[in-house]
Amino acid sequence: MNQSRRTVLAVLLAQLCSVVVATPPARAASARELQSDAYHALQTLYAKQPGAAALAKRAKAILVFPNIIKGAFVFGAQTGNGVLLVNGKPAGYYNISAASFGLQAGGKAFSYALFFITDSALKYLNRSGGWAIGSGPSVVIVDKGLAADITSTTLTQDVYAFPFGLRGLMGGIGLEGSKITRYTPGS
Repeated sequence: MNQSRRTVLAVLLAQLCSVVVATPPARAASARELQSDAYHALQTLYAKQPGAAALAKRAKAILVFPNIIKGAFVFGAQTGNGVLLVNGKPAGYYNISAASFGLQAGGKAFSYALFFITDSALKYLNRSGGWAIGSGPSVVIVDKGLAADITSTTLTQDVYAFPFGLRGLMGGIGLEGSKITRYTPGS
């Protein structure tokens, strides 16, 4: 690839990243805004994946990250804030962050909902100072096909994660290596 094509590609990727990173909320949301965004995100998920709505009835809690932003050009980073819902009520606020390195370029925004099925998984989240996904309770990332097959007899994992609402251009959505930590949102 010649130098002018690389320059054009780099400019396009930088513009794409800036669009995704500027996607609201670009600032820290208040607790009320985060709750509203979380409820709206869950309704969107339930409308598109009815299996998630059925799973919500069995979950001890749901941790919703309504807007996670990821950008990368060789080095990558992602971050987003979420709310833990227990019996449909806010019970805590969390941040998810990750960094990566490798052959990657682009930017995207997406949502995640983590359904805590077991009491032990929820206790682990509440008592740990930070949870590095892959080092605690078992997490299964659910796609549309798996969501259709989840029943009360097939629930064998601690946490089920639903990625949804992808916007932007970048391959793959992963949780492995992400760190979830509790935080206090602004007013």
